[in-house]
Amino acid sequence: MTPDTSPAAPPRQRVLSGMRPTGALHLGHYHGALKNWVRLQSEFDCFFFVADWHAMTTHYQDHADIERNVYDMVVDWLAAGIDPEQATLFIQSRMPEHAELFTLLAMSTPLSWLERMPSYKDMLEKNREPATYGLLGYPLLQAADILIYKAAYVPVGEDQAPHVEVTREVARRFNHVYSPDRPILPEPQALLTETSRLTGLDGEKMSKSYGNTIAMRDAPEVVEQKIRRMPTDPQRMRRDDAGDPARCPVWPLHQLYSDADTQAWAAQGCRTAGIGCLDCKQPVIDAIKKEQEPWRERAEAYLSNPKQVHWIVEVGTERARAVARKTMREVRTAMGLAY
Repeated sequence: MTPDTSPAAPPRQRVLSGMRPTGALHLGHYHGALKNWVRLQSEFDCFFFVADWHAMTTHYQDHADIERNVYDMVVDWLAAGIDPEQATLFIQSRMPEHAELFTLLAMSTPLSWLERMPSYKDMLEKNREPATYGLLGYPLLQAADILIYKAAYVPVGEDQAPHVEVTREVARRFNHVYSPDRPILPEPQALLTETSRLTGLDGEKMSKSYGNTIAMRDAPEVVEQKIRRMPTDPQRMRRDDAGDPARCPVWPLHQLYSDADTQAWAAQGCRTAGIGCLDCKQPVIDAIKKEQEPWRERAEAYLSNPKQVHWIVEVGTERARAVARKTMREVRTAMGLAY
């Protein structure tokens, strides 16, 4: 037999992303992040983690349901199509190496870099609670999450790009101070992704805090009930009143879920009062229920065997730990702490 002398395929570049555990996910989570994760896992070496420490930077008092929220969220990841054979899934708080790197990076990170973050200023304005060190250090913990796996890319929307930029600055400063001849922490690139801002049931952005969501695993009858109750163009008070799709909270759902012909039908019917609002909503209802079918099917298999979900997370956490420990050995050596 002739030996295979073809060159080995180059290793795939690493992508890292995380999500705060808020429990079962909704359609906004899917179209804003998960759909992109499913695509990326076949192209990159993807590490996806449950950011439970990050959840505590703003909701440190709301910890009673955190374990249930963690595993509800992981089930939705798996239901959406995240494949643990392709991607590494793990829990942030199971990785003390993240906390160690966060602490060591803090030794050389100027305070002003953290104070200038738009998200920190925004949270100070919105949060009635006193600012905590955890909230201030959030971008640095995020930098540790990324740098410990030497991720090449971090998928973010444009509004999150500053967090990747501060991670690049932190890596650059660490390398300059501790390892100028052989940089240890590579600077990641923001992988700008088109994130869909999904409209909620009230026309605002879909968010649990607004109570306007459709859960990924809502039952078909619940989906139908929620959408049928959605407000429409306020100027269509009667069935024969003409409307304008631009004023209707249902229209953005058509733009996401309906094909061109259906959109044209809905828009024309609205403007001419040729169809009623319930008629307009039905294609959206049907499309969402069809999208959810494979999610519910996959989720049911995991919900009936919770030990499998725990095992998937356990395996992923150990896989991530091997990478994190290797990075930390290099970091400690560079800082003179390898004794």
